[in-house]
Amino acid sequence: MTLALPLTARRAPSPVWPVVAVVALLGLPAAPGGDGGAGPADALSALVVGFCVLRLLRQRRRPLSRTAAVVLALPVAGLALAAAGASSPGAALTGFGRCLQVFVLVPAAVVLLVRDRTDFRLLAWSFVGLAGWEGAVGVHQYVTATGASYQGEPIRAVGTFGAQDVMGMATVVAFGLMCALGLALGRSAPRQRAVAVVCALALLVPLALSFSRGAWIATAVACTAQLCLAGMRRALTTAAVVLAAGVLLVGGFGIGTALLQERIASITQVADAPDQSVTDRYTMWAAAGSMWREHPLTGVGLKGFPEHRDSHASLALSAGSDTEGAGSAFRVQPLLSPHNMYLLVLAEQGLIGLVCLAGSWLALLVCALRGLRQTRRTGTGPGPATDCALVSCGLLVWQLTDFVYADIGGPSTVLTAVCLGLAAWWALVGAREAAAPGGGPPRGREATGAEAAAR
Repeated sequence: MTLALPLTARRAPSPVWPVVAVVALLGLPAAPGGDGGAGPADALSALVVGFCVLRLLRQRRRPLSRTAAVVLALPVAGLALAAAGASSPGAALTGFGRCLQVFVLVPAAVVLLVRDRTDFRLLAWSFVGLAGWEGAVGVHQYVTATGASYQGEPIRAVGTFGAQDVMGMATVVAFGLMCALGLALGRSAPRQRAVAVVCALALLVPLALSFSRGAWIATAVACTAQLCLAGMRRALTTAAVVLAAGVLLVGGFGIGTALLQERIASITQVADAPDQSVTDRYTMWAAAGSMWREHPLTGVGLKGFPEHRDSHASLALSAGSDTEGAGSAFRVQPLLSPHNMYLLVLAEQGLIGLVCLAGSWLALLVCALRGLRQTRRTGTGPGPATDCALVSCGLLVWQLTDFVYADIGGPSTVLTAVCLGLAAWWALVGAREAAAPGGGPPRGREATGAEAAAR
């Protein structure tokens, strides 16, 4: 007898571990008083892109199919035109590199490094793990009054991101919640689904304590979409569980302070009696629209919004946003963007840039939804890849909704890039594998992301 057959079937180490390391690095505390720029995770993401390129050169395979290449590279056209027409070449070059990293290079690297659904789930669970860590830190900040300042009280949960990136923890926790809910609704081992349900319910607490209205709205929309895509029976059951947990947390344990209730109520009052933050946001939205009307096709150029802001904004705009707490001293943070990704792209890249960038995202969402439908047609009931499909659709819906109230910026931005890459793998590669006869590569052989995308 020989041991050759068992040895050949042994699974090689996953190339997605460097991407998991990028996610893990985001859990490191941010430097107090930092400017919220690139951090260790951004540096490692650049190394991951380089590792991916070397791996492709060594394998000598066509990296992506024509469809995948077009969808992932579509934003480059708008970015290049906006960078060429910018009034400040240095700032435009920096912005071009950052946008290329977030919207093209890192997502493409993730698509090529994820080999199969096992790697996909590993990366999804790393999102849940990071969200659990950041959420635990955020809850501790709220309980001990060591968080960022909110209405004069240091209770806002910001995790390790600090007061300069108050959306960082909310984004991380929401991504983890989307992954946990998708894994819970999928067709996996009962123990894994139970753990995912517990994680999803637990992450609702730090998300609430982030006081981020935009993250709440995006999470509600994405969770509703995931539940509806999973089936109405599961949607009603899960909604009942979430409602019961909310009643228990708010009524039984008192996790529902007057400030939190006031923040929730303010969502419906943004038009009647907006606070200064909402007024600033409306003013900057109007300024972005004014910039676009002057330069409808190519915009004012990358990184051009701060330079043109004052000439297009009304006197209602304040000097900046006050930040304090979570280890940082009082600081007035300048308002350098409209806090709306679509309007920011429209102002700086024009209609061409918006069509290219948003068109790429919508194409991913359409492909992800089509993949979910095709997977269900392969058998009766939910297929084995349903969890991957629901995670991808949830992440995309959350991000597309959140971009109405936020844009890129801060250390958590690299997680947005990984999120887009994870969703793109299912939309462009995983869905085709799951819909194929047999639902994946032959037994004993795992297809790489490059091989599957090239088919």
